[in-house]
Amino acid sequence: MKYLFDKFKLTSLKSKIRLVFLVAFMLLVLLFGVLWSSATSHSLSEIEMQERANIHYLYLYYLKYGKIDRDYLESQNIRIVDIGGKNLHLMNELSKNNNKKFYIVNVKFHRYILINNDRFKLILENLNKPKFPFELAIAFVGAILLLLVLYIWVIRSISPLSNLKKQIIRFSEGDLNISCKSDKKDEIAEVANAFDLAVDTIRNLLQSRQLLLRAIMHELKTPIAKGRLLSEMIKEPRKKERFHAIFERLNLLIDEFAKVEKITSKNFQADLRSYKMSDILEASIDMLMLDDPNRNIHIVKREDFIVEADFELLSLALKNLIDNGIKYSKNHYVDILLNDNSITISNSADALKEPIDKLFEPFHQSRNGLGLGLYIVKSILDIHNMELRYNHHNGINSFEIVSK
Repeated sequence: MKYLFDKFKLTSLKSKIRLVFLVAFMLLVLLFGVLWSSATSHSLSEIEMQERANIHYLYLYYLKYGKIDRDYLESQNIRIVDIGGKNLHLMNELSKNNNKKFYIVNVKFHRYILINNDRFKLILENLNKPKFPFELAIAFVGAILLLLVLYIWVIRSISPLSNLKKQIIRFSEGDLNISCKSDKKDEIAEVANAFDLAVDTIRNLLQSRQLLLRAIMHELKTPIAKGRLLSEMIKEPRKKERFHAIFERLNLLIDEFAKVEKITSKNFQADLRSYKMSDILEASIDMLMLDDPNRNIHIVKREDFIVEADFELLSLALKNLIDNGIKYSKNHYVDILLNDNSITISNSADALKEPIDKLFEPFHQSRNGLGLGLYIVKSILDIHNMELRYNHHNGINSFEIVSK
């Protein structure tokens, strides 16, 4: 059954409704066809009974008076075509392959009665036609019109589903300025209103979250700026440089949080351009602000390549992966391989305890942090139409970024 539905594309609700009404229409036509045939057959049977009675009367009248009662035939709407077999051509045509003394035949929509007995030969044309079943025809037309009205009514009743579908697609793409509120009273309107209420609630929550994050980031900017000013008063160059690096790192983190907030709310428009992957990798390592990157990172460039990317976003994704690799490595060391349109980050660590798809979810259980690292990475890679593949072999975890 499912194969038939898929084959004839009967997966949509409208298609199924059309099928139901088509079947109902065909059954209605079949029913009225049977009733029409029955009514016509009944009317024809009445005509045949009348014809037998007329012929019986003509025979008795001829025996009594020796002639045909023309007035009677005229009153019965029967016309004499031939008397005595004078019209040999018609007689031969009607009596062909038939030796009966009484025979009825239809020729070119004319109903002829052939009488060929020992008294006379006679051909009559019965001008009476089967009664047209007007009542049945009116009932048939009425039933078809009713079925058509019901079909239009049902189709119009489910038409809001198309609009609801468009609104849901827009919502899934990040457009929160949608409205699908309905003033109708049916179940579809109830679903639309419930969805509209959910969208309004989510919109308010997101706006509250954005306002909170922006307020926090704004408030943090002031003490960071003051800290940088105070650090200028430090005379010892090494301490001064370290404080500058700390405050620069804090500024960078706030900017990253702002981008993460935009990415997760799907309001971010990526600035895609062509870059060397080695340049993006170098920028991501700089973002880590390690005292000596060579102590924690080893890079092998077998084959550099060009990618269409938002430089800052992809750098942020690589930075998070490298940072996680160093943090969870047994020796705080990672290997990075550039090769054949892919970049692989490997470290010596135990295998992941959960499938990597589970770690892509926000706020998953994490020993350190909020469990947002891989969620952010996954969101950025989705923007770039890339995917992250994971493999564990001989105590080595490998995370490979490739284009889809």
